Amino acid sequence: MDLSKYNRKRDFDSTTEPKGEIKKSKNELIFVVQKHAASHLHYDFRLEMNGVLKSWAIPKGPSMNPEEKRLAILVEDHPYVYKDFEGIIPEGNYGAGTVIVWDNGTYTLADEHDKDEVESKLKEGLQKGHLSFILNGKKLKGEFALVKLKIKQKNAWILIKKNDEYANDADILLKNKSVISNSTLEELGK
Repeated sequence: MDLSKYNRKRDFDSTTEPKGEIKKSKNELIFVVQKHAASHLHYDFRLEMNGVLKSWAIPKGPSMNPEEKRLAILVEDHPYVYKDFEGIIPEGNYGAGTVIVWDNGTYTLADEHDKDEVESKLKEGLQKGHLSFILNGKKLKGEFALVKLKIKQKNAWILIKKNDEYANDADILLKNKSVISNSTLEELGK
């Protein structure tokens, strides 16, 4: 887990994004989904692992429908403190555009494990290209999986909602306000 790529891509004199430092939550592992209006609207799905937020850009956003598999592109690790970042990344900066915290919460592995082995199981799943986890967010709930695609694009994964009591075909993306500021992207952009 490394934040050098994150730090290299940013000019912290001109963006309010936090500097990259390794840090962990005290108790439960956290996840965050940030809606990001950059050159293309997308959702950044982030899972806390080993002191960083492993991050995937999801162009169409997450879905609660098990039939809708969503492309997820693995991007650079982000610092733990990025979990609360909302604001405008100024023009001329990497990822320029408006960001809101669309959802957040905690997560656990789908299989029961001792707390001590969770981090190693996450790392193992990441290397194997298959992570199964249960989200307990304000919007996203239940079991999901991230599965690496075996294609030339080495960072291509898919996010899949598992068929459980939370699965449904309603468009979860219509819930378009931040869980922190209660603002939409457009309201925050003003």
